[in-house]
Formats: sequence, structure tokens, C-alpha cells
Amino acid sequence: MSSIKNLIIDQGTTFKEFINYTDKSGTVIDVSGFAARSQMRKSYNSANSTTFSANVETAANGNVSISLTAAQSSNVKAGRYVYDVELYNSNSNVVYRIQEGTVTVYPEVTK
Repeated sequence: MSSIKNLIIDQGTTFKEFINYTDKSGTVIDVSGFAARSQMRKSYNSANSTTFSANVETAANGNVSISLTAAQSSNVKAGRYVYDVELYNSNSNVVYRIQEGTVTVYPEVTK
């Protein structure tokens, strides 16, 4: 089961979120052999999405990150979105959703 975390992104700024993947007891889950992917959408059924850069940072420690550059976040319309982060292993067709929630994008004033 994934953890739920709501995110805030200031439009036009660099964004990075670190995730430490653990089980219910807090034990680190080794994610060796997995890659990460993540998107945000206006709703679960929206055809359009913004793709986060998602990376496994330190597999043995269960460290994953998602990020947007300042230019990418500038292109996201202010508002509320849903997102999730998945780990996948294309060799074994295994997918885990490790985090999900809402994203609130606050508008940029200085351009």
C-alpha cells in the first residue's frame, strides 16, 4: 500500500521531493532492479498529464525522488492535481505504487 502525501509546488520554481520507501514497521525496502515513474493530472481520468522526472537515488536504502525544473513548473497551470509515484521492474512486470496524493500548484507572480 502506498503512502499518502500532499505536495505543494510554487509555479516557476525548481521542485524536488524525496521518498524513503519503507514497510508498515518502518523497515527500508531495497528497490534494486526497479525504475521509478510519476505523473500528475487534473483528475484521475484526465488525458493530459505532467510527467515528473523520477529516479531511484539509492536503491538499497529505498530512496526515490521526483522533480520538475523551474521551466517545467512554469508550464503547469495553477490549481489542484492528483499524482502518484510507481516503481516498476520491466523484466518481471512488477509494479508498486509507493506514494500518492494531491498537488497544489500556486501561481507565479514574478516572471
